Amino acid sequence: MYNLYALNIDSVNLREDTISENFVRRILQATASGQNAKLVGVSNCVVGVDLGGTNVRACAYFENGEVAGKKFENPSRGQDGVQAVIEATASTIQQAISAAPTKPTAIGLAIPGHVNHTSGVVRWSPNFGREVNGVFEPWKDVPVREPLSKLVDLPLFMDNDANMAALGEYRFGTGNNDSNAFVMFTLGTGVGSGIILSPDSVLGDAKGPLIVVGGNHGGAELGHTIINVDGLDCTAGTYGTLEAYCQRDAIIRRAQYKLVRGRQSLLNDLCEGDYSRITPRLISEACDQGDLVSQEIFREIGSFLGVGIANAINTFAPDIVAIGGQVSKAGKWLLEPAILSAQNNAISSLFNDCTIVPAQHVEDAGMLGGAALAIEGTKWSKK
Repeated sequence: MYNLYALNIDSVNLREDTISENFVRRILQATASGQNAKLVGVSNCVVGVDLGGTNVRACAYFENGEVAGKKFENPSRGQDGVQAVIEATASTIQQAISAAPTKPTAIGLAIPGHVNHTSGVVRWSPNFGREVNGVFEPWKDVPVREPLSKLVDLPLFMDNDANMAALGEYRFGTGNNDSNAFVMFTLGTGVGSGIILSPDSVLGDAKGPLIVVGGNHGGAELGHTIINVDGLDCTAGTYGTLEAYCQRDAIIRRAQYKLVRGRQSLLNDLCEGDYSRITPRLISEACDQGDLVSQEIFREIGSFLGVGIANAINTFAPDIVAIGGQVSKAGKWLLEPAILSAQNNAISSLFNDCTIVPAQHVEDAGMLGGAALAIEGTKWSKK
């Protein structure tokens, strides 16, 4: 990383900030050859925002996905009322705008839950709400775009965070902005998903990329597809969903149960006998050290994930399925059994044309996806 001080290239004015090495290299190449900054794709930028129940993060990005300024993170005040969330989000966006080298052209906002991007309303989100008479009441039919736009004078686009993570990965990651049909699973607190289609993957007059959101804009929830009817219960109140088996707490419980049943594992040493300290990351570390029980855990989780992947392959015939989210950091311990399970459950001709890979962007998937939405949304608004 480099610190740049007031470097000017035509319309680009970089304040003192930390910028990626790749960006610096392109700037130096442009100046050495006398190029205008626009020729290296760094003149325009947008702001990507990841709004969660605990924190809100924002950063300016150039249209090629390169970071254009400092990343900002603040408490989102998710349980302090709608106005508090709006104000915290607006403040964080303004920080990102101030740190951008040029005035951003638009804002893309990634929000968990059922988000209607057309109306700018969050239909439902379990990450935000207030406790009323001892019961937590999540957001329902909460306008977000309208009040936020009054505080931030830029075009504002918004959608579900998993959809946006998929769009960002499609445009700037493994999808390479040219995948015919792209599916992404995000494994973390829950199991999210996003589906991006190109015009070549549908019949009719279409322009892409096309984000699958469904008739009421709340679809593409592959984490809530049933892989084992009458199976484990899910926090959504259903049974046997992909999320019930592959989300963070389900993985932790699987490990804890094995240890309670007396299985000998390195996990006992790594957690120092305190099973509440077990995390997917700790299980992954034990896998790397050759612990057979930990490898067994991810082999089981991967087999369930593979069924979900096979369902997606059989439905959308994607050429790429990307696995993201914090749990995906388990790498081969999760991915290899998932690929084998998908192969055993998907239609062979569809599986053979599909590549299953780890996502390139995990840490900043929400912000990067928001940036991708801002770029695409600007194009939509001009049509």
